[in-house]
Amino acid sequence: MTSHLRDRLLIPTDNLAAINDLLVNPDTTIINELLAVVEKYGGPEEINRKAEAARALPNLLRRLDEINSPYRADLDWLIEQRDKGAFISEAEYRRKVLGPKADTLKFADDFAVTLEISALQYFPWLIAEAKQAIAHQELMPGRYIRVRKMKESEADDGDMLAIAAAMQIVGASYVETLDTKGTDGSNIHLNGPATITGYFTGVGSPNDYPLKWADEFLYYYTTYGTRQVLNTNPGTVLVGYLLHKLGIDNEFKISVFMGNDNPFAVLWTLIGAKMFSRPDGTSPLIGFNFSNSVNRQTIELCAEVRRELDFESVVRFEHHITETWKSIVRQPYNRREELLELAGHVPNISAKHEGGDPDIEPALEHPSDILDYFRAKDEVIESGEMPLLERNYLEKHNALNRTARALTEHGLSFIAARNLHHHWVAEMEQA
Repeated sequence: MTSHLRDRLLIPTDNLAAINDLLVNPDTTIINELLAVVEKYGGPEEINRKAEAARALPNLLRRLDEINSPYRADLDWLIEQRDKGAFISEAEYRRKVLGPKADTLKFADDFAVTLEISALQYFPWLIAEAKQAIAHQELMPGRYIRVRKMKESEADDGDMLAIAAAMQIVGASYVETLDTKGTDGSNIHLNGPATITGYFTGVGSPNDYPLKWADEFLYYYTTYGTRQVLNTNPGTVLVGYLLHKLGIDNEFKISVFMGNDNPFAVLWTLIGAKMFSRPDGTSPLIGFNFSNSVNRQTIELCAEVRRELDFESVVRFEHHITETWKSIVRQPYNRREELLELAGHVPNISAKHEGGDPDIEPALEHPSDILDYFRAKDEVIESGEMPLLERNYLEKHNALNRTARALTEHGLSFIAARNLHHHWVAEMEQA
């Protein structure tokens, strides 16, 4: 009986043909509107050419020189520290944690966990983090999430350029969050950061906002080489798939606000990725956050689905280990033990640290708050709270290093900033 029922799930080729007919029909208005946005930037090949040039490290540094950015000297310092080996190596870190047995222990490198931090709002925080990492022999993240207003970052003495350059220097991936994320008044019934509550009903990109999202992405892609951006809405996810299908080398990760909180939601997300993947199997979907409500079994079932669709090395599972103390989850929230249970058999997963550990946060003068992400820099400075927000960021860094230590103590591997701490990651990427 079960086999007979399963056969009914087969998708008829006529249904797939109908989807193709819709997409290539010259009278399909929404596709025509998306193609017009792409053509505005010169078409896929020209878009990719501009992005590659904008992303080149010498060009980023030159542009910082041209505007006399105060961040330029910090990048020279970061390069100097990297080149002289000031940061602890992976092998040294393992010996620091485990002692001599680290040299004989077999680590599960095939299941290495990416150390991820959110959110890196301001470039100086990265330098403060690097100085602390050198001083205390700590690890820098292998992945950074940014949620700062893009236009504000762009106008801030080269903040956006400096971040793009720094990520290449340290060897980390990063994600920017476009301003068309729903907190800009796109929903006329909600205002400002309060719109965040509306994400759960999919109102972050109403009406023509997917087209605005595409336009905004292509601007930053061609101007700064920004390849990875956050995605929060089913419409902009589809637009991301379509841009990649057209030949644009864009990438995106799906936010926790999308609500991937069960294996069927994940299956639906990955079906779309598979349907619009390129012939070589690549997809612009390079990762997604699970909802905070998922449990270990859900992640394991999602891993099975991901493997069957041949996306194991393409789509990263990004799982919150810590969250901001305020405005997002019921505290205390700490999923580190669960990560340790998963890390030895679920590949391509990242440990995302969005808050300090729950035993630290309550004692802070200003516990971390997700709503701080939406504050203007000028207002933060005027309030005198910039040092407090930087402290919040460094506590996330501390939580990340606690996770790295726990992984190491269990014979599990991590991916930190590859140019600073280890080389086997780069070798795997080239293989």
